[in-house]
Amino acid sequence: MAGYLSESDFVMVEEGFSTRDLLKELTLGASEATTDEVAAFFVADLGAIVRKHFCFLKCLPRVRPFYTVKCNSSPGVLKVLAQLGLGFSCANKAEMELVQHIGVPASKIIYANPCKQIAQIKYAAKHGIQLLSFDNEMELAKVVKSHPSAKMVLCIATDDSHSLSRLSLKFGVSLKSCRHLLENAKKSHVEVVGVSFHIGSGCPDPQAYAQSIADVRLVFEMGTELGHKMHVLDLGGGFPGTEGAKVRFEEIASVINSALDLYFPEGCGVDILAELGRYYVTSAFTVAVSIIAKKEVLLDQPGKEEENGSTTKTVVYHLDEGVYGIFNSVLFDNICPTPILQKKPSTEQPLYSSSLWGPAVDGCDCVAEGLWLPQLHVGDWLVFDNMGAYTVGMGSPFGGTQACHITYAMSRVAWEALRRQLMAAEQEDDAEGVCKPLSCGWEITDTLCVGPVFTPASIM
Repeated sequence: MAGYLSESDFVMVEEGFSTRDLLKELTLGASEATTDEVAAFFVADLGAIVRKHFCFLKCLPRVRPFYTVKCNSSPGVLKVLAQLGLGFSCANKAEMELVQHIGVPASKIIYANPCKQIAQIKYAAKHGIQLLSFDNEMELAKVVKSHPSAKMVLCIATDDSHSLSRLSLKFGVSLKSCRHLLENAKKSHVEVVGVSFHIGSGCPDPQAYAQSIADVRLVFEMGTELGHKMHVLDLGGGFPGTEGAKVRFEEIASVINSALDLYFPEGCGVDILAELGRYYVTSAFTVAVSIIAKKEVLLDQPGKEEENGSTTKTVVYHLDEGVYGIFNSVLFDNICPTPILQKKPSTEQPLYSSSLWGPAVDGCDCVAEGLWLPQLHVGDWLVFDNMGAYTVGMGSPFGGTQACHITYAMSRVAWEALRRQLMAAEQEDDAEGVCKPLSCGWEITDTLCVGPVFTPASIM
């Protein structure tokens, strides 16, 4: 079994002891520390990532997952996902270096940025990273000069008008321009091997995947007609990372499977992959943040009483992290984080109108408002769930803090399940010589698990 992750990389959580219990112990220890400086920290449940992976394999058995490194590049996450056999989708040189540093081979890396620096294209060429994405003629010209042996994936635009984060405003070529780019690639002797798309984050309509897959089919036929050996279909990302999402992952998977059966049926010789970030890490991370200051503001509304008959006031709490750091989802995803109190209040305690603010000295660093909380104190800890996506490495520059410390944890049950599953997959590989989804490597040349040439199949 490839040794990316070892028991020394995480805290083994025994049966009956949850990561929430671990977090409680850590906050208690931080509160009792002799130093006056207390920083926010994460607890990451690697077992949750393992469970998400097994769910993915069950729901999308024909799709091979690649992890989007920019979403959360913490070492524990990269190691457990490498251990599970994932490939890695990198947006720049730093991310490529990061995954190669832990031992991930170049054959499992996609340089999935349609707009790249020439120096970074050269880095990919030097380090054996072959699969690159593009969506314009300038990228083709740069690749011809700096990485002529690259295998290119054409990124097409989608209708992401209903998504919270719309990537097609920045990336992706329209269908009507695809043939022109494919012709230019052929003239320049650049090998185009597939097509990718991304419906954006927070898309409420799973049918967007079906439409995009249908569009990819048209582009595959264009490419095949022009002599390109099309064999890679990249479904991109946009998969939800929490149970409470508007559209469940299982619903999306059902739509994708139906579209694949129609447009890319089994045996057509196409390698199908997806790039997932939030799906794997969002719910695996919990963060603890301490209150560093507070003030009470009397409301100028005579005669008005708050809940439980308390005096009319609002309480402003200042945290050591804000929207310019780990709570950036407030700005980018329109999320209002809801804190979990370490000390459960009694029913007799009055609740006060409260708001949470970050350390920046401006009026925009508001983490949450409109909350009803009991009286809290400086040094108390607030806990926030679902904090794994686009938070790690985002320590607030205004607070003078470093990136938050991460304590990784995994239950013994999850660790043993991971080891058994991997060993079973490797034994099957040895016996049959067939690449399995859990542990297969990314091969884009003659050693693909499926035939590299796209064979058009009839569509009803």
